[in-house]
Amino acid sequence: MEIKDAKVFHDYLNGVIEGEDVKKSTKLYADAKTFYSSVDPSISDDQIMYEVYSYEHDGLCYGLTVMQPVCVNGECNVTRGHFHENLDCDEIYCGMGGEGLLLLMDEDYHCHAEKVKCGSVHYIDGHLAHRLVNTGNCELKVQCMWPSHAGHDYKRVEEHPFAVRVFKKNGELKVEEE
Repeated sequence: MEIKDAKVFHDYLNGVIEGEDVKKSTKLYADAKTFYSSVDPSISDDQIMYEVYSYEHDGLCYGLTVMQPVCVNGECNVTRGHFHENLDCDEIYCGMGGEGLLLLMDEDYHCHAEKVKCGSVHYIDGHLAHRLVNTGNCELKVQCMWPSHAGHDYKRVEEHPFAVRVFKKNGELKVEEE
């Protein structure tokens, strides 16, 4: 019997996902300005806001989001956020490091959040839009698993944005509902 090395490796403690067919997407501040309540001219357009590493095989996706501890005029760093195109596709998030929030929005555009930290596991119903918020002072790392046919519906969130923003003021978190 032949024993092979895995095609993909995830260094849980210090690294990212590496290997054959792993894709990496980098979101720079220039591409993320519309995610925030205001533009911060002190942040360089080439500031990395977050990176997503993903691997797909036989209809299942495995990913890792690495978010930087950046605040935009006091607003905590966020991912773009999305609904799934196929609302019957659920997703799992697992906190791997750092501190943050998983912001969830239902189809009536009401929001709630769950705390994300190392070891936390989050089930995301396919009918919920979801976005990560880095509330800590270090990278927020979140592992995710979802069916490849879920798709990403970003337009719906652009038309009906998350009505909650998270700010850091004097080291304290402040949640503002719009």
